[in-house]
Amino acid sequence: MIDIGCNLTHRRFRADLAEVIHRAQEASVDRMVVTGLSEDVSRRAEALAASRPETLRCTAGIHPHNARTASREAADVLGRLAARPVVRAVGECGLDYDRDFSPRDVQRRVFELQLELAAEVQLPVFLHEREAHADFVAILSRWRPRLVGGVVHCFTGEARALDAYLELDLHIGITGWICDARRGAHLIPLVARIPEDRLMIETDAPFLTPREAPARRNEPAFLPYVRRAVAEASGRSEPEVAAQTTAVAERFFGWAQ
Repeated sequence: MIDIGCNLTHRRFRADLAEVIHRAQEASVDRMVVTGLSEDVSRRAEALAASRPETLRCTAGIHPHNARTASREAADVLGRLAARPVVRAVGECGLDYDRDFSPRDVQRRVFELQLELAAEVQLPVFLHEREAHADFVAILSRWRPRLVGGVVHCFTGEARALDAYLELDLHIGITGWICDARRGAHLIPLVARIPEDRLMIETDAPFLTPREAPARRNEPAFLPYVRRAVAEASGRSEPEVAAQTTAVAERFFGWAQ
């Protein structure tokens, strides 16, 4: 399987990253995409992926929480990273009006900067949206004709949002949120509505630990919990979900086995 979104540069993996990757492989998660969240994190994600190209790829981008710290050279920094062979998407980019760690006008500006870059370099976008659906869709709709593709990472929204994203021909990433009956029960009927060629799975490690997992810190080795929940929600077998989501991720990230 491919975990399409994990934050392996996070400080919580600093002491045992090699073991984390080994445990993932033991759990049949043989490949992982490391998420870029800022200029600095994107540099570190690229260096990490380049050190393990048989196992890792990465994204390069600026999360909306970090939009306020983007430098004047951000477009050039991300552009140079996007030219590296292990960088397979621009992002994590988007809008987050839930916490507003960055001013909303700054979030929108930095989001469009990254969409412009993705259009120029012809890489897909790795997208984030929280409580910003209207602005997010309005901006994406303007840029979508120029983009080669995009995945709404860690989808936790309602049916209206899912329909809008599918109408924009976007992929959908499902995390361990679906394993939490308190917060993610609404996702169960929605998963069956996601076309098989648009669905991917991810952990967002070290965050969003599936409730059944044996540790509090999430890691890619726990992706099978997401696979199982998606299989149950969609009426498919776990091997089918594993094979289908892996094939979709391979195409999306240009990553052949």
